[in-house]
Order: sequence, then C-alpha cells, then structure tokens
Amino acid sequence: MGSGLTHAVHHVATGKNDLPGMAKVDFGAHNELIENEANRSAKLAIRAPGNFEDQIRAANELLRGLEIYSVGDSELERDANDLKMRLTKKISFFADSILQGEQEIVAAENGMRADAFNYLVSFLMSFASRTGTRDRLNIFTTNYDRLIEAGAEAAGMHLLDRFVGSLSPVFRSSRLDLDLHYNPPGIRGEPRYLEGVARFTKLHGSMDWVSRSRDIIRLGVPFGARALKPFHETVAVGDASGLQLMIYPNAAKDRETASYPYVELFRDFAASVCRPNHTLIAFGYSFGDEHINRVIEDMLTIPSTHLVIISYSDPLQRIMNTYERLGRHAQISLMIGNHIGDFQTLVDHYLPKPAIDRTTFRMAELLKSRFGTNQSNSEKDSDVQGELEGGVA
Repeated sequence: MGSGLTHAVHHVATGKNDLPGMAKVDFGAHNELIENEANRSAKLAIRAPGNFEDQIRAANELLRGLEIYSVGDSELERDANDLKMRLTKKISFFADSILQGEQEIVAAENGMRADAFNYLVSFLMSFASRTGTRDRLNIFTTNYDRLIEAGAEAAGMHLLDRFVGSLSPVFRSSRLDLDLHYNPPGIRGEPRYLEGVARFTKLHGSMDWVSRSRDIIRLGVPFGARALKPFHETVAVGDASGLQLMIYPNAAKDRETASYPYVELFRDFAASVCRPNHTLIAFGYSFGDEHINRVIEDMLTIPSTHLVIISYSDPLQRIMNTYERLGRHAQISLMIGNHIGDFQTLVDHYLPKPAIDRTTFRMAELLKSRFGTNQSNSEKDSDVQGELEGGVA
C-alpha cells in the first residue's frame, strides 16, 4: 500500500485533496547542489523531478562528504554544521507535517471521521479475514504515517512486526515465525490461526521510529499528536532528533545503523512475495520506487504468481510504463480509473465482506447434513463424501 491509501482516507474524512506530502524544501546555500543531485537521481530512477526524499538523500551524501573533507578546515566545518542543522530541522518539519495529516483526520467532523475509519476497517478486514488453513496476510507499506496501525486498532486486528516489547518496543533482527493460535472448543491437538492477525512491514520506516545507541526504538506517539519533539526527549536523543528519525532515506549516526532496519525489512518483503501461488495487490502505489519494483519483477518470474494493481489514476504513466516494461501481461491485472480505483466504490461494491472462518462453517454444514438428518438419498450422501475427501479450497 502506498500513499494513495492515506490520501483516500484523508479525503473521506475531511473532503480535502491537499494532504501534506513530500513537497521540496530549501537548503539555503547548498540548495542548488542538492536540487541538481535530487533531480539527477530521480531521473535515473525513471521518475518525475525529485521530491523531498530525493533531497534528503542528496543532502545526506553532501553532509557526509563535507564531514570527511572538512577535517582541519574551520570554514568547511562551519558549512557542514550549517547543513546538518538545516537537515535536522527539515526532517523534523517533515515529520510534523505527517502529523498534521493525522491531526486533520482526528479533528474531522464526527460523522465523516467515522465513515473514513469504517471504510478503512472494512478495507483491511476484507484481506485479513482468512480461513484457518491459509497463511497470514502480509501488509507492506511505503508510508511513514500510522493510518494502517490506527485502522488495525479500530478493527481489533493484531499486527505482527519485528518490534518486541510494550513500553518501548525494540526492532529485532531475528525473524521468528511468531503467531497467535487457539484451540477450538471440543477439538484437542489441532490449534488454528487466531482470526484478525496480519504481518505488517513499513518498508521506508516510520515517523515514530528513532535510533538510540545501537537500537531502533518505536515511540508511543498517539495518532494525531501535535508534535514529535516531546516524545523524542523521552528517549534522550538530544538536539539531533531529526537526524535520528528512521525514515528512508534518512541517515542516522552512521551508515551501518541507517542501512540496518531497511535491509531486514526488504528481506522480509522479498521472502514473502517471491513464492509460488502468491498474489500481490498494490493499492495506491505509483511504482516510483525502483528498489521495490525490482522485487516485484523478480516475483513475476515465478509463473504461478500474480500482480493486481488498483489505482485511482496514473498521471505520470509510471504504472503503465512498468506494465509494458515487465511484459508479463498474463500475470498482471490492472484496475485503474476513478470508478474502480475510488476507495469508497472499491470497498462498497468490489471487495469481499469480512466473514467467519469458512472452513469451520463448511464442516459444520457437512456434519449437519450427514448426521443431523436421515441420509436416505445415496446421491446426496456421495456429494457430501466427495466434498470431505476433496477438501476445501
């Protein structure tokens, strides 16, 4: 899921189309250098002129170069310190702008806010409501906001991620297949998946992740909080709180720490989607991140995989360009347009409604038909036996 989901829910709640996004910022004396590099890297990635992320990436590289080159040169050291201060402020401002979008949803009129969250819950549960015999839903997002987490809380859905702990959850590298199971009443030794659980990965980090010492900490920032600074102070990240905010492609104290969480997250992404008989549904994603597109392209080399793209529009032609470049049209389904791609229309008329475990329901019906009534009809009995032997898809 890309930023299209946030824009859609924000529009339902507020009626506005101007969600605070990744508009470019001014870096003062170094702005021209950063702007040129941002545009160059964006062009190489086959995207439109660079955005805020491209600027941050270029500013980080320039800052690292100045720090290396300025040793013993007081003037260059001042330049490096000035750029570091501006970079810290810009990242902090960007994080607060994301919070502003959350605040607008929280402060929306009660009825519209309720509608927005109802649609979000229905959207999530349409995919998360799975039978007890199927693997978990994997949710991947490039968004920095916490809208998906808020929707999961409203739905009573439990998200499994790499963070461990309650007060200050810490990111862990160990990829243990932890899950939630339960024992159905009357059945022993056959635990089943607990309903309403999904695996969740934020590929580009999150506005409430910070680097502290050698750990990545998730702050307990309420949805729609006014500012991040008070929460940064609780983990003693000091004046460089903006630089220690773990959003891609922001560098923290060193490159090892900056690369650390993202390489683990993308390993999870590749391991989850590049598997036989798996379907990847992309909603609100513009296919502007080449590192993600590369994994999707590898996925489609497996003949039994399928890609479904749902989008309101394709103004920059990124989706169609990717579709033509991949060339595997039989494995790709396009659902693009202001009708099928409209969030409310999609939820109301096209997505399946959440339901109970169909395996349990089918078994109860079969048992009832076999033992609850007189099975004098041999043809009906053979049909039921065939269903039991054939299993449930």
